[in-house]
Amino acid sequence: MRKILILILLVSEGLFAQVGGESIYNFLNLSSSARQAALGGKVLTLLDDVNQPLWNPSTINNSIDRKLSVNYVNYLADVNLASVSYAQLINRNFGTIHGGITYLNYGKFIGADEDGNETGIFKAYDLAVSVGYAYNIFKTDFYVGANVKLINSVIDNYSSFGVGADLSLLYYNEYLPYSFTLVLRNIGYQVTLYDEEREDLPFEIQLGASYKLENVPINWHFTVDNLQQWKLAYSNPSNVSTDIDGNETEEDISFLDNTFRHLSVGAEIFPEGLFNLRLGYNFRRSKEMMLVDKRTFAGFTAGFGITMRKLKFNYAFSKYHPASNTSTFSLLINLE
Repeated sequence: MRKILILILLVSEGLFAQVGGESIYNFLNLSSSARQAALGGKVLTLLDDVNQPLWNPSTINNSIDRKLSVNYVNYLADVNLASVSYAQLINRNFGTIHGGITYLNYGKFIGADEDGNETGIFKAYDLAVSVGYAYNIFKTDFYVGANVKLINSVIDNYSSFGVGADLSLLYYNEYLPYSFTLVLRNIGYQVTLYDEEREDLPFEIQLGASYKLENVPINWHFTVDNLQQWKLAYSNPSNVSTDIDGNETEEDISFLDNTFRHLSVGAEIFPEGLFNLRLGYNFRRSKEMMLVDKRTFAGFTAGFGITMRKLKFNYAFSKYHPASNTSTFSLLINLE
């Protein structure tokens, strides 16, 4: 029975994956930043946020020196996600390094043997520790960055250890209203196994862009994700149509429908003010969480930020399903 419970946990972990299939450590694709979550969940071009390097290491720069962030997510089914981010300028020649810790707690579970007799309480959690660095290519507006991650996953007495990395390239010029980035996330290897089969990390290729309007205080953010696997859409059994003769026809996924599932978009209003408003929309989440003949508003995200001297508080509300929503809280502290 205990093996069955462990198998259920592993399958449940796969629900967090951005693309279906066999992979491990899918918690690495969960955002713990309230600002990122409010802007659609996958924004990559926040250059003044100490949490952003966890997703895009090329955004590490001197402006986040001595910034500390503590984040908490009240996730689905009483699962709790927390993270800490910090950046430190070493010197002007070397630049800034970034460190982060991400922790996902699945809670407590009741174990049982093959006969259904309870054997006690056990826990399950995931943990990742990362260190990142970015470098400005000489005499250009291009920045390259890398994160190195140590990953640990534990279910009862079983554990798995892995190593991973993120690589990214950023184009940014402070005199231009736009920036672009390419990110390769979760390149890595499962060192120790849960079972006899080695699993892949949730590798993902993403493109991100942002644009600051000239006469309106709004920053737009766009992300195209999962470029390593173009086909994301699969027919939903709930959307099967039946004709008068009882013949069933599967849902037809159009090219445009599949294309939009790679896209998330966000808008930040008054980005440089003491109070910010944020809105976002994740097209894939909307499609996969929708209900037949009922509007759910899945995929919609919103949030705000308030700056108080050396403190900034961010909040995000993410809509998944009528039965469940997610709140994300971030506290950023300027230690200078």
